Amino acid sequence: MMVMHDVWVNWFEGEENGYNVCPFYEWRKLDDIELVDLIPVLYIETRLFNYIENDLDDLPKKMLDLIQNQTIVKGDPVRHAAIVTDGSGIIAFDTMGYQIPLKKSRLIPRQERKVLQLVQQRSRQYFSLKRDWPEKEYHLFSLPPKAMIGLVRRERELKHLTMLALDGLKQGHNLDEVHYWLIEWEPDCYTEVKKLSFEVTWNRLYHHIQDGWSVKHEHFCRAIIKGNPLFEQLWNQANGGIESTVLKRVK
Repeated sequence: MMVMHDVWVNWFEGEENGYNVCPFYEWRKLDDIELVDLIPVLYIETRLFNYIENDLDDLPKKMLDLIQNQTIVKGDPVRHAAIVTDGSGIIAFDTMGYQIPLKKSRLIPRQERKVLQLVQQRSRQYFSLKRDWPEKEYHLFSLPPKAMIGLVRRERELKHLTMLALDGLKQGHNLDEVHYWLIEWEPDCYTEVKKLSFEVTWNRLYHHIQDGWSVKHEHFCRAIIKGNPLFEQLWNQANGGIESTVLKRVK
């Protein structure tokens, strides 16, 4: 089995979408960066790689059996963890003792290059999934990748925060409130907006937020979360420690 030593990881826990598993240049000083003593490397087919990167579901038993207790962190074995690649994408995962990739991480560039070198001239390993993988369903809290294209980590976090605020509007079902926020977005459509039903107004507001990200989106996010302590805390987290943690020890 192929293995790597002294691998730096930055675990993102419970992320079902690969776009939220941040590349090295988006790592922050406050992230929990860990050194893995030893970890297996698997060269797998693209379909399974995408399954691991963009879902939280059971991994093939054959794969779990193969990597069981093969990863070492601080001298202790980790039940199920590995680096996987399809020859293009690379991601590390840890099941935390379960059967799903609960924690995921990218690697630093030097170690990504090493993974690709390791699999050169190697054959892929095939692990069958227990069922067909259905087309992924996206929703308010799990936006499709096209909605995140071109966004940096901070912008993705603020977009997710805005969606949380929109969900609060939906649950509150206050027509005047949702009219107010759509008028904030479309100030020239006051008369038209005032005639809209709650559902039409909310959906129109949602589609404005779903598409892209701009200064206007950011101002809207700041306004709609104002006064909510939890949301303001998330805003501060997204806007703090933006710089990459380019530490000498992981270069």
